[in-house]
Amino acid sequence: MIDNELLVQLQQLQKKLLEIVKNIPASDHTRQFHPELSPPGWHLGHCVFTESYWLRDVVMAMEKTDDELKQLYIPELSIKTTRSSALPAHKDLCSWAENIQNENIEYLSELIEAESDAELMQDDYLIFFLCQHYAQHIETISYVLAQRNLQIDSDFKVDSALTAKSLHKDFRQVDKGEFFIGANDPLRHYDNECPRFSVSLDAFQIANTAVSNAEFLGFIEAEAYQNNEYWDANAWQWCEQNNIGCPQHWRLDKAGNYYGTDASGPYELEADKAVTGLSLYEAKAVASWARARLPHEYEWEVAKKAGLLAKTDQAWEWCYNDFHPYKDFKAFPYEGYSLPWFDLQHFTLRGSSEYTQSIISRDTFRNFYQADKRHFPAGLRLAAA
Repeated sequence: MIDNELLVQLQQLQKKLLEIVKNIPASDHTRQFHPELSPPGWHLGHCVFTESYWLRDVVMAMEKTDDELKQLYIPELSIKTTRSSALPAHKDLCSWAENIQNENIEYLSELIEAESDAELMQDDYLIFFLCQHYAQHIETISYVLAQRNLQIDSDFKVDSALTAKSLHKDFRQVDKGEFFIGANDPLRHYDNECPRFSVSLDAFQIANTAVSNAEFLGFIEAEAYQNNEYWDANAWQWCEQNNIGCPQHWRLDKAGNYYGTDASGPYELEADKAVTGLSLYEAKAVASWARARLPHEYEWEVAKKAGLLAKTDQAWEWCYNDFHPYKDFKAFPYEGYSLPWFDLQHFTLRGSSEYTQSIISRDTFRNFYQADKRHFPAGLRLAAA
């Protein structure tokens, strides 16, 4: 039985992304604000294209998607640097997207009413898949807006200067044992979260909270960015070549005090909030400086399920292991979602950020990026060495 509440949730997510893009100035919707991120308008077009493809082409077999749309909105066929010039005008894109979204909701309602026996409609799978897809692009477009704001000259003045704090190593113990990792329901989880399996872990200790802004300021003031003792060779080369000296979203005001910038603009850094804007290179350097380590993602998941981790919704937290397939992994519903990234060049993050929608905020969700990426709200949580 298809869940009407889930259809309502899809409508809400459709509208949320549409309104974000509608409110972006027409001059900005085609701009690429960061090499790793697509123009804002592309995210809306891609989401609408994707829902139409799976609904109209695959489930309903009613039409074939226009080849021009495929060339623009299928990531594998569209180079990021060419997307700006190919996007339609802002008003035209938003009008097209809204009309198609409304039509697709009508089609889905008809399928619900007819109790469709299409494979992808069973157990609400297609609607749930589309909800998750919109949720991820709503989060990503927030990264885009943050990058846009970082490129705007700001005269922001910090009222309450951030003060460095010593690292608070409030480690929680997990005894040696056998634990279950992942999920068994591919209709409610991404393929890389499945199947559920048992793993043997040695005893470990993991911090109750992520490293905070004030604690990270201590890392900066200890001149750890200038000390290769804490960095491996690749990380140190990256740090020096890119003149890295603070998190990606931090800037200094005229008085020399750090402030942050996000999708809403400049803001004062809260001392106890998780630091974000870090690469894996930086996260590992902080752990080395702290005489600790990053947790393996299995440790993170076990500790989270045991209720030992607090404030896991403030930052995507780097784990030290690469993004890999679980035993007996099966690609679903298509090979391109996870398989290309099992390349030993992408590393796992757990948790969520302030931009993460509730539908993908779960203990088993796996995010993944390359080690040098820090254009998104990534931080770290320590484990005892």
